[in-house]
Amino acid sequence: MQTRRNRLITATPSRREFVFGGGMGLGSIALSALFAEEQARAGVLSPKAQHIPAKAKNCIFLLMEGGPSHIDTFDPKPKLAEVHMTRFQKERSKFAAAMNTGERYYVRSPFQFQRAGKMGIEINSLYREFASVVDDVCFYRGLQAESVNHPTALYHLNTGNQFGGDPAVGAWTAYGLGTVNQNLPAFVVLPDVAYPQGGAANWSNGFLPPHYQGTPLRPEGTPILDMTPPPGVTVERQRANLDLLSKLNAAHGAKHKDHEDLAARMESYELAFRMQAEMPGVVDLSKESPKTLEMYGIGGKDRDMDALGRRCLLARKLVQSGVRFVQLIVMGWDSHDYIEKAHGARIQASDRPIAALIKDLKRTGLLDETLVVWSGEFGRSPDNGIRRGGQAWGRDHNAGAMATWLAGGGVKAGTIVGATDDVGGSAVESIHPIKDFHVTMLRLLGLDDNKLRYLHAGRQKQLSQTGGAVIRELLA
Repeated sequence: MQTRRNRLITATPSRREFVFGGGMGLGSIALSALFAEEQARAGVLSPKAQHIPAKAKNCIFLLMEGGPSHIDTFDPKPKLAEVHMTRFQKERSKFAAAMNTGERYYVRSPFQFQRAGKMGIEINSLYREFASVVDDVCFYRGLQAESVNHPTALYHLNTGNQFGGDPAVGAWTAYGLGTVNQNLPAFVVLPDVAYPQGGAANWSNGFLPPHYQGTPLRPEGTPILDMTPPPGVTVERQRANLDLLSKLNAAHGAKHKDHEDLAARMESYELAFRMQAEMPGVVDLSKESPKTLEMYGIGGKDRDMDALGRRCLLARKLVQSGVRFVQLIVMGWDSHDYIEKAHGARIQASDRPIAALIKDLKRTGLLDETLVVWSGEFGRSPDNGIRRGGQAWGRDHNAGAMATWLAGGGVKAGTIVGATDDVGGSAVESIHPIKDFHVTMLRLLGLDDNKLRYLHAGRQKQLSQTGGAVIRELLA
């Protein structure tokens, strides 16, 4: 016979049963209240589950603004040495149609190449440090852009829309996954000394709520100004001021419920307050070991290497601290002439910092859960436009072939995927548009582009615009 202690509470319980059951209910209510409080504090940026199981939990996007030449970095073309300074073929592809007109001549690469990694993958010989991490990288040679105009191509690469105004990839990632650290922004941008063409629209929240926009840090000096309160202002006083402001804004917001900017502004104040406790330690590089600083090229004579090294190290510290998406921008790849000097300087300044980033992520156990992407907005042409003498030649814009690589969580490392033709004019194997590349990035982060949607202007919108295909060859 069942005892009273084990008996289920009936539909008409006794007083003792009611008190016993109510006690359990109060505990669950209290627990639910605690969860609700945390959810309310986290707001729209609370952590969310992946749509699909995936290794990568965050992303560092290394944007090479200006369009690096695949032919002169990671996709050598010996054929160009044979046809050097012969007239460029008139049968030009659709990707070359928007290039400059006039006499055009094929030009060989002014760089030497080396074989690196277990597969002997050919890369520019100036990549001395990067050669040591080739086995962690997947080089993709099949990507094609759709524009040879810098602003539209950058918008396309960053937002999926050539005309801008849509959410950036980082904003979509934050929308899909939220963030694990409520004291830091979910999406951080590390710009160069100048913003890329198209400006801040490259990291916009677009039609997503303003909470998801990228937060740019200063490239020189203190990354964020006013991180500590002014003299005489205590934390308690700041908290009281914010509480009063919150009440006033809440009253105003109740009358204007459709104005998302007000809610985002209120959250930005709260985030700024919370950042004072954690951000100073994240952006402070002085406590890093001399060995780490040297590995990134920080403190050396090369000022460009030092500046990029600081941002690469900061990118590692940001993802280590829970930032979901970091975009790091490197300017100066638009080499229409003197490509040996211009590209050479960019490669030498970025070689050590970027190699150090991959090594450091691997050392700290973060590489498996961090997707690293390196890409420009388009590639460059195998010809030099109007002929110039000596070593002054450069290359025009080319949307038909690009230099792109990936490393980290879920990527097929130490491989080459796709191919371009014998002069590097166009991709010929594993050819995919940028929207497929976006879908693949999301897939590596555990997000399904067809599920990651937002209702705007009467229809469900997504990063790929109209849907895309995962580039399966890039996945491990």
